[in-house]
Amino acid sequence: MDAAVQPRAWKVLLAFAIIYFVWGSTFLAIRVGVREVPPFLLAGMRFLAAGVLLYGWMRARGTPSPTAREWRSASLLAILIFVFDYGLLFWAERRVPSGIAAVMMATIPVFMALGEIAFLRTQRLTFRLGLALLVGMAGVAVLVGHSMSLGEAPVDIAGACALIVAAVSWSVAATISRKLPLPSAKAMSSGAQMLAGGVFLTLTAALLGEFRGLHVQAVSRGAWLALAYLIIAGSIIGFTAYVWLIHHESPTKVGTYAYVNPVVAVLVGYFLGGAAIGPRTIIGTIFVLVSVVVITTTPKAKRELKPSTFSEDGTWGSTREPALSVRGQSAHQKE
Repeated sequence: MDAAVQPRAWKVLLAFAIIYFVWGSTFLAIRVGVREVPPFLLAGMRFLAAGVLLYGWMRARGTPSPTAREWRSASLLAILIFVFDYGLLFWAERRVPSGIAAVMMATIPVFMALGEIAFLRTQRLTFRLGLALLVGMAGVAVLVGHSMSLGEAPVDIAGACALIVAAVSWSVAATISRKLPLPSAKAMSSGAQMLAGGVFLTLTAALLGEFRGLHVQAVSRGAWLALAYLIIAGSIIGFTAYVWLIHHESPTKVGTYAYVNPVVAVLVGYFLGGAAIGPRTIIGTIFVLVSVVVITTTPKAKRELKPSTFSEDGTWGSTREPALSVRGQSAHQKE
């Protein structure tokens, strides 16, 4: 990269600090919010507000609105990313500690790799990759297995299953997004997805009767602050920092936040949220992170593709914020 266009070091460090620590801390903010606000409704409020702001900002700058075809693609991704991924994540955080939820969501590259091997046929199963997949699944088993709680309280099975479905849904969205027509302006693409996702989440909340479970006067200041933090810090500031970084740093460097976020979430949950950190959490976290690092740094060992199969473009997704993708990551996390 040309030294003449290199940004100042403090800007780079600040942007990395934002995607490392802000996105990692959003898991605790979610847990604080869902204690008092129904989960799908809280998620809808977050992404509807963030989507309106980002979409409105891009339109004010003169960016064209998505076409009807692009809106259909954004809506499909919004259902997978926001309703099934974020919606289930918010729901699960009523039942599962925020740190463990973050580690479970870090398994997205595991499901991406399985999909590439079993369905897309764009990745060959090597010994290294197979071992990494087994280690990742072992980490999940340690985190959720009641027979190996190692002195910690068992993880709620329904919450754990919801997180697995959420991770799979994200991996599917990250895969099909390569083939869908989306706005060329990445910020507009994310704004449209967030806006559509916020609408779908709000409709889901209404269908589930969550509006009846919301008593605005009973919601504490802490819950409203958590929502504001998710909208402003997690979605708008975090996304802006990510977009800026991927234009100034290598995708490999930017993608390291996927390894840091779960660790930050576990530590923030422990120091600020009162969550326990025991041997099970430590062992499960190490297993999952080792698996993610190996999978996302393994060179592509491509199968020979037939004309009717998907082509390999070298990008696949794994985080918490939608629409942009780097090697091993797909931005708009979460978070």
